[in-house]
Amino acid sequence: MKLIFIHGSGGSKESWYYQTKHFTSSEAIDLPGHPIGEPSSSIEGYVDWLHGYICDRGYKDIVLAGHSLGGGIVLLYAIKYPQNIKGIIPVGSGAKLRVHPMYLEALEKAIADPELLEDFPDPTYDLINLELVKTLRRRALENGPGVTLNDMLACDKFNIIDRLSEIQVPTLAICGTEDLMTPPKYSDYLVDKINDCRSLIIPGGTHYVFAEKPDEVNKAIEDFINDP
Repeated sequence: MKLIFIHGSGGSKESWYYQTKHFTSSEAIDLPGHPIGEPSSSIEGYVDWLHGYICDRGYKDIVLAGHSLGGGIVLLYAIKYPQNIKGIIPVGSGAKLRVHPMYLEALEKAIADPELLEDFPDPTYDLINLELVKTLRRRALENGPGVTLNDMLACDKFNIIDRLSEIQVPTLAICGTEDLMTPPKYSDYLVDKINDCRSLIIPGGTHYVFAEKPDEVNKAIEDFINDP
């Protein structure tokens, strides 16, 4: 079994620090353009890239976990490339990922002045260990605001609501009760529409629940892997 973690918009593999530390044989990846290579303008493009990445390495019995944008990637991956997929874990994600115009406007301004990313409106970092926050902010600056805007625009046009019934692999949807970007109703909808889907809603968690409440998230992932 191969457990692979996929980051969110403008993010990096380091966001999964607590998960890769716990699951020592797992792998967290940087999507193309983060910062090496060219980013995809669509979630489907990232799915196709990920499929090539997995095939090149011969991975089998795969469990894909993805945050936000990454959650959209794993959901669509299960539809397009179900072969060798053992299960998927969307975290703070959903079948439709509209983005508030406030975030898009802030990123457009940051393209002219990348240092504005340091003040990007993301209060959910408040509950994450400060050293990890420093790493995430540094990596976001390395990726650049253009990549983050690209990813959020990809999320904004993403919609697979009508295709969820095509997902035939075990699914675990994880969300925090205080997630304002992708609230628990997004995970509830996945449970309603995917044949084999369960959810874990973690009290006090926000959009970055996996970095805020790693013990709870890791236990849920471990249970899912052992009994998908």
